Amino acid sequence: MSDKNGARGMRLLTGNSNRPLAEAIAQYLKLPLTKAVVRRFADMEVFVEIQENVRGEDMFVIQSTSYPANDHLMELLIVIDALRRASARRITAVIPYFGYARQDRKVGPRTPISAKLVANLITHAGADRVLTIDLHAGQIQGFFDIPTDNLYGMPVIVKDIEDYLGTGDHLMVVSPDVGGVVRARALAKRLGADLAIVDKRRERAGESEVMNIIGDVDGRSCILIDDIVDSGGTICNAAEALLKAGAKDVCAYATHGVLSGGAVARIQSSKLKSMVITDSIAATDAVMKCSNIRRISIAPLLGEAMRRINNEESVSSLFD
Repeated sequence: MSDKNGARGMRLLTGNSNRPLAEAIAQYLKLPLTKAVVRRFADMEVFVEIQENVRGEDMFVIQSTSYPANDHLMELLIVIDALRRASARRITAVIPYFGYARQDRKVGPRTPISAKLVANLITHAGADRVLTIDLHAGQIQGFFDIPTDNLYGMPVIVKDIEDYLGTGDHLMVVSPDVGGVVRARALAKRLGADLAIVDKRRERAGESEVMNIIGDVDGRSCILIDDIVDSGGTICNAAEALLKAGAKDVCAYATHGVLSGGAVARIQSSKLKSMVITDSIAATDAVMKCSNIRRISIAPLLGEAMRRINNEESVSSLFD
């Protein structure tokens, strides 16, 4: 049965990790959030109670597994279990920021692949599909044995750059490390801009890192691009190296603003003109007060993908 928006039994539910994003998605889809209680007992165990009938409904659970990652992951798993036991027709785990994504391989003997374990937990809890955005490593899609849609935040970032910085020869897209070159090249191609790379290396053991800039950034407005900004050290050091190499100014863009520890203070005191992140992770008070951190919303992108999944339409055509 379809409502006036064309949504066939579509219902939205959120945990506690990022309620503002869930509300923005609900506003885009013109749907209310399903009434539910997600709270802690005195011993900090998670308790979930769905307060509406969801039998036969197409449920979308919006929950980033950001800090505190374990608490938010547990909320997600218990919400999925509650929905499965309440006879929901289909459950889609909408995970804007997929925590543990950086633990996607064995880094030494006797170490785990935690991203695979988390994928197994979500699947076995009862999720039928997963929707996420800018996974740290694309191969994590293969960790799930259920359909997984990995959206790209690039169109949102490109639009913001065009609105705030324009386009043209004055722009230079920069990868802050060699590992991010594919992402930076994709952005440079969309903007019609040149590409530079910050290459970090130690010439000899025991010596401090030397930053070499591959590409001519003299007099250019540089755009650093990454998927995650955590401590902020890499981005801030890269910005300083670019300015020393003659760059006019430096802005940075990242999909997921993890911003742990002293990251906000580091960015505040850095040479960055601005650090732009999306709302995939809820903003702390420090982030909201920081003068050179700006946030852009991925709610319309996620909302449109959810609408297409509900209507059994193509999601990949969003990026054609």
